[in-house]
Amino acid sequence: MSIDWAALGQVFGVSLAVTVGFVGVFTLGILGTSRKAQPAEAGPDTTSTTPGASATAGAALGPARVGAYACFALCAAAVAYGINLIVA
Repeated sequence: MSIDWAALGQVFGVSLAVTVGFVGVFTLGILGTSRKAQPAEAGPDTTSTTPGASATAGAALGPARVGAYACFALCAAAVAYGINLIVA
């Protein structure tokens, strides 16, 4: 019996890269959903004096949530593709 070390190395490299990428995308999704809007006034030592600061902080959460949901959808698609490869 002989072992094809080049093929084994390729499988290891691809699986390592896909795993790191998958974990990175899932982490970005968690980071995007964990963002919270900053309160408009935190007390007397507030550095922001802009009256519409809370509106812009809340509006900035929209793209973060959409990006997070896109990351989760990409992870779900990768899992579905893996299951499809196993079942087929």
